[in-house]
Parts: sequence; C-alpha cells; structure tokens
Amino acid sequence: MDKNELRKSTEPVLKEELKKLREQLYNLRTQTVTEKVADTTSFGNSKRDIARVLTELRSRELKKAKA
Repeated sequence: MDKNELRKSTEPVLKEELKKLREQLYNLRTQTVTEKVADTTSFGNSKRDIARVLTELRSRELKKAKA
C-alpha cells in the first residue's frame, strides 16, 4: 500500500492490514530458519509497510486528540 491508499482507508482496514503484514514478516522469519529465503529484500519491504501503517494510525490518533 502506498501512502495515498493508507490515507483513504478506514481504521479497521488499517488494523487488518497491519495484522496481515506482521504475519507476513513472521512467516519470512520462520522461513529463514527452516529454508532458504529467495528474496531477502522482502524483509525490509515488510518492515517499511508496517511502519507506514503504524504512522498513519498514530497520526489519526493525534488528530482525534487535538479535536
């Protein structure tokens, strides 16, 4: 998801996306233990996506607190 998609999404959708991304990162970590991971850049991409979602959720939290 890019930042425009994140901004258009609702909070429950963002939380579901966060859950999905964290599961994906967990699966990547378990693959490193059990087998060879073909694309090692997927670790960084997953972490970046998680950070984007968390940032959007936090900015919404702060906007609610101001209002």
